[in-house]
Amino acid sequence: MNTQSKATLLALIAILFWSTVATAFKIALNEINVLLTLFYVSLFSTIFLFLIILFQVNTRKIFQFSKKQIFGSAVLGFLNPFSYYLILFVAYSMLPAQLAQPLNYTWPVMLVLLSIPILKQKISNLGIIAILISFSGVVLISLKDTFSLKVDNPLGVFLAIISSVFWALFWIFNMKDKRNEVVKLFFNFLFGFIFISLLILATSEFKLPSRNGLFAVIYISLFETSITFVLWLKALKLSSSTEKISNLVFISPFVSLIFIHFILGEKIYITTFIGLTLIILGILFQQYLNFRIKKQNIL
Repeated sequence: MNTQSKATLLALIAILFWSTVATAFKIALNEINVLLTLFYVSLFSTIFLFLIILFQVNTRKIFQFSKKQIFGSAVLGFLNPFSYYLILFVAYSMLPAQLAQPLNYTWPVMLVLLSIPILKQKISNLGIIAILISFSGVVLISLKDTFSLKVDNPLGVFLAIISSVFWALFWIFNMKDKRNEVVKLFFNFLFGFIFISLLILATSEFKLPSRNGLFAVIYISLFETSITFVLWLKALKLSSSTEKISNLVFISPFVSLIFIHFILGEKIYITTFIGLTLIILGILFQQYLNFRIKKQNIL
């Protein structure tokens, strides 16, 4: 097996794992409340990421930081996992998984929109059309029923979309930190764990999870944040082109619908499938426009 084939295989394994987490979210939230789900996910993710750092012999990198970087980790930890997953879990607790998952997948669209004021990037008329294509998918998913013009749970829909804003903000500010990616993520979850622990103490919400709840949060911690994240980074490193790997991630939301249907028993609405397709098409169109601009700049 050549290097590119190994990269593709690792990427597909990561995508398969990520495709299952929407189902795991619902299982966990059916067993324990939102705050405790985030508490245990943050706890186990911090532990697993630390073990990965030990395994990779990167322990020295944990202590190679400045006060500015620690403050940055605290800010990023507030964005993700604390704010991002807190909002996302509330959305999942209010919506069917097949709605929350694709609505959250609008984060690349939010990344483009936020890059305009934050990174001073410009957007073309075609870029605006790409965004409108994705948002037409959002509207279709939100309606849930082709023959209805009423949004069943507008707050849940709003929170699912807002969670993507927090992820996009995290992505933008995280790019400025040049430390090892796993080390950065470890500190993010460490601070996220501190924040959610303080919130748990303030609300007196702490209790031990049920067996199914414990299994679900451990699964999320392994296959949403830690091991799968490392597999994805390894795939990107081995690949001859990041584009060959990055575009594979758009398989994930469609595969996720299969798990949602067969494990959670949700009947997949035709509006969910069509809306998700529109979201992905809009994102891919935007990526094509970015690629064309870069190519023109090189020439």
